[in-house]
Amino acid sequence: MLESASTATDLDLISYLRSIPDARMRRGVRFPAWYLLLVAVLGILSGCQSLRDLERFAIRHHGVLTEALEIELRRPPSDSSFRYFFHQVDVSALCTAIRDWTIAQIPGGAADLDQLVCDGKTLRGSIEPTAGGGSAFIAQVTLYSAALGVAISQACYATGENHERAVLKQLLGELDLDGVLIQADALHTQKPFFNSSRSREPTSC
Repeated sequence: MLESASTATDLDLISYLRSIPDARMRRGVRFPAWYLLLVAVLGILSGCQSLRDLERFAIRHHGVLTEALEIELRRPPSDSSFRYFFHQVDVSALCTAIRDWTIAQIPGGAADLDQLVCDGKTLRGSIEPTAGGGSAFIAQVTLYSAALGVAISQACYATGENHERAVLKQLLGELDLDGVLIQADALHTQKPFFNSSRSREPTSC
């Protein structure tokens, strides 16, 4: 169903994280990109909500992680290590890797999906006032499979640079929609949305 961009072949998450290009300058790099991403994923799943939380998580589990992964790191990454790395990471490649890994965990893949739900949410703490008296924020669009109980694909955007309709069209453009029911709110029921090549045949929202 998905037109995968990942080159990973194994089912473990690390294989997919390794496929994400590292945009940092090689000189002075102390931590592999995949390791920082892995710690971030594990930390967020454990309730971390800030870079300082990730630092504390990395310190607390440094010995166990390095032993289990059979890597040698003199010390755990700090909050500044995460901050610098996150400014450099290819977010699109990261989302693709997570998406492909999620699909790989589903028995039989996602070929039998018949329904996807679109959900847009504002990221907490991202709202800022604008000069015109309005507000700008970071939002996330997710394609969710209720039958499987997992998010199939997602993307973030700044409201001043993009719109939910365009982001959803981008996500749907990465999928084979033949026979798939897409549920979305009234925001997406406009004629321009249905004029794309992916929507030539009858589509339901």
